[in-house]
Amino acid sequence: MKSSIVKIIILALVLINLPSYAQRIKDLTDVAGVRANQLVGYGLVVGLPGTGEQSPFTEQSFKTMLSNFGITMPTNLKPKIKNVAAVAVHAELPAFAKPGQTIDITVSSMGSAQSLRGGTLLQTILMGIDGNAYAVAQGSVVVSGLGAEGLDGSKIIVNTPTVGRIANGAIVEREVDSPFSSGDHITFNLRNADFSTAKALEKAINSEFANPNDPATFIAHAIDNTSVQVTAPRDPSQRVSFLAVLENLEFEPDSPAAKVIVNSRTGTIVIGSDVRLLPAAITHGGITVTINETQEVTQPDAFADGETAVTTQSIVNVNQGDNRMFVFNPGITLDTLVRAINNVGAGPGDVMAILEALEQAGALRGELIII
Repeated sequence: MKSSIVKIIILALVLINLPSYAQRIKDLTDVAGVRANQLVGYGLVVGLPGTGEQSPFTEQSFKTMLSNFGITMPTNLKPKIKNVAAVAVHAELPAFAKPGQTIDITVSSMGSAQSLRGGTLLQTILMGIDGNAYAVAQGSVVVSGLGAEGLDGSKIIVNTPTVGRIANGAIVEREVDSPFSSGDHITFNLRNADFSTAKALEKAINSEFANPNDPATFIAHAIDNTSVQVTAPRDPSQRVSFLAVLENLEFEPDSPAAKVIVNSRTGTIVIGSDVRLLPAAITHGGITVTINETQEVTQPDAFADGETAVTTQSIVNVNQGDNRMFVFNPGITLDTLVRAINNVGAGPGDVMAILEALEQAGALRGELIII
């Protein structure tokens, strides 16, 4: 474990210290207004081989569905619907999706149904956050999981049989309006906010489409650390061609801020190349506590009037490791830090404690983030 954590840190350092290369605008930004929208609906899956559910809201939904077809059931009649399951249906509507196009959907059981395998989703309306219907879903559910249960109650479940998908299972009925075609500009939003990167993006666009020495001809302007606004043609066809050229321009993003990322669950530690340490002295030592318990059986004499007794003997051993101290000089590099941690044989938990102590002491020049 000790060697693995050091390998993880060294690998992170190697990757971080690789020379930076120019990247395309489309790989680092998103165009404002060009986004997907989430849709959700409630429906019934029928045709299940006895793996459905018998719940109040499933019965109510079943009766409502029949009433929509003009069939009225007596109020005191309790239908047996073990081949029906109530489900939640959700999908993602891509940007610029047009009526008549199809999208994939995911179907998830909402009750106690054992499996959706073999079921068919009946017509389900998918609605957006504004309450309007944007798609209609229907089709046979494809489930990758399976489950089996014996008469004695034993069972086995592989993957998740209560969730399935329907490829092209929903037809788009309404288009979502996009601000992309309106206005006189296009806005690029950086996926990682940074003022220096926003300025570099602005410079790359102006160098290609304007005179770098004449600010009056600039078409790109960084408005904050996330967004760069670019003047664009009003004609939609020209705007698409303009964006196709623009998003393939390459520029070099600025190096990120100095950060140390610690995953407390997995023990993974990633240290940025710009992290530095001020003068500090660290001592590292460990205490190992071992507790062993053994049981002894005490038998009474042959003619004694006694009972067999079981006693527990506990042995506690405490081992104090040698304390080791190492000193960091001003502006120490990460390679030296990794070697020092490796020399004292620190494990993941010890490394986290050392980094937290360095930050509290003000000796860590970088942001410590624990996830």
